[in-house]
Amino acid sequence: MSGIVMMIIAIVVLGGAYLLYGRYLQNKWGIDPKAKTPAYEMEDGVDYVPADTNVVFGHQFASIAGAGPINGPIQAAIFGWLPVMLWILIGGVFFGAVQDFASMYASVKNKGRTIGYIIEAYIGKLGKKLFLLFCWLFCILVVAAFADVVAGTFNGFVTDNAGTVTKVAANGAVATTSMLFIIEAVGLGFFLKYSKFNKWINTAVAILLLVLAIALGLKFPVYVGLGTWHIIIFAYILVASVAPVWALLQPRDYLNSYLLIFMIVGAVIGVFAANPSCNLKAFTSFNVDGQYMFPILFVTIACGAVSGFHSLVSSGTASKQIKNEKNMLPVSFGAMLMESMLAIIALIAVASFADGEAAAQGLTTQPQIFAGAIANFLSVIGLPHSLVFTLINLAVSAFALTSLDSVARVGRLSFQEFFLDSDTDEENMSPFLKVVTNKYFATIITLVLAYLLTKVGYAEIWPLFGSANQLLSVLALVACAVFLKKTKRQGCMLWIPMVFMMAVTFTALGMTISKLTKALFTTGLDLGNTLQLIFAVLLLILGVLVAIQGVKKLFEKNDEKQTA
Repeated sequence: MSGIVMMIIAIVVLGGAYLLYGRYLQNKWGIDPKAKTPAYEMEDGVDYVPADTNVVFGHQFASIAGAGPINGPIQAAIFGWLPVMLWILIGGVFFGAVQDFASMYASVKNKGRTIGYIIEAYIGKLGKKLFLLFCWLFCILVVAAFADVVAGTFNGFVTDNAGTVTKVAANGAVATTSMLFIIEAVGLGFFLKYSKFNKWINTAVAILLLVLAIALGLKFPVYVGLGTWHIIIFAYILVASVAPVWALLQPRDYLNSYLLIFMIVGAVIGVFAANPSCNLKAFTSFNVDGQYMFPILFVTIACGAVSGFHSLVSSGTASKQIKNEKNMLPVSFGAMLMESMLAIIALIAVASFADGEAAAQGLTTQPQIFAGAIANFLSVIGLPHSLVFTLINLAVSAFALTSLDSVARVGRLSFQEFFLDSDTDEENMSPFLKVVTNKYFATIITLVLAYLLTKVGYAEIWPLFGSANQLLSVLALVACAVFLKKTKRQGCMLWIPMVFMMAVTFTALGMTISKLTKALFTTGLDLGNTLQLIFAVLLLILGVLVAIQGVKKLFEKNDEKQTA
């Protein structure tokens, strides 16, 4: 199958899914475009800030994308292009997009509160506590992993085996551009908040700032070491997690969304121009070097098909910015399908290389393979290979940083909400509650633990991310299914994804725990593997407990619960 055929199939399936299945869900659940959304009812200038659809879409898309839909399909390609493509399309439509839309819908119908509060209202307080603890641990894990990844892409120096230190111009350019994005985002935030221009002028200003940052980044690379970047990145996250969303989060994601959209459009043009052949087998084996297609394929692809992290963004930050209920479909369902399209492009990219060809060209990491392939495609229409390669790497790095500040904010909110119940009198809290629910305290304790875990290294942390991420999707699907049942809305479309992802995640975590436990009693474990084992056990226990509570509620006889 050629690249063009893959692309056409993806466009038809994903576009048709939005027009048909997305609209079907919207009609089944009931959308009231005249209802006041939580963004207006609870506007606080920090988390609850109503914004235009394109701005919220930019935040949602930039936050959920990151490097996941690029890394996952390329890694999973060891099983062949057919299972990867099928899971991206089927999972993206019937699992991921449904989960993201349901999470945002449930949140908007419950005053913009997160999945944790929804669990408290429809499952119970214990379920909420366990879920929020799970979320907090998950966010620490993600912040640690992503911070190490981003610092690595910014690292201006590389040391070879002989000990010779050389500067890396591409990393320096990425670092400069990313820092300029942050500065420009603050200016754009004030511009969007206080100016009354229409969306076309706002778009033109955003694109101009984007081009300016890229041009300056390529011209003036910054060379700073890895350790220093760790400190700078965590300092940035600290500010980004507590700053009003209109001042940094919204405009930064708005800028980055255009960068990612331009990257996707450029890649699609490149595929149609080059029509790359597929050098992957349709299917290889159910067992490739000890990795079983079930559950590894479904855990590895993650963000390109379904990701629990998306539910945290949909219910944790984006839902608090929705102006009108009808905007939920394009922001949540639409952003997920766009991410599935990016995953298909990543599959076409890796399939375009013959066996060993990418490595021979010095392309060893997943982002490098992706960037190298897109550069090859676009060179057919005369674009400089080196420029395209640098710009694609820049886009991937920028989105990893965007996901980082979003998940840090979600981690902070999870920690705060753990100590609050729906009946808590926030005006007369005890001194202890005032401290632990303080946004600065919650942010600092989350980031300190993540920083310590960062020192273990990305390679030691990442293996758990996929399993924990997919288990989070199980819990979100359970919570949303219970919410829909209790509010007398149709939720059967969540049941199959929920059961299937339970099988995937419990199997994956069980395999990880089994493997590490055997190693513990034979060769012993180093610090990184020990932390992996501890986190895996904690996550599995918490996940099972919340899932059991949720499933019990799902099969209870419906009562006269309020219809949100």
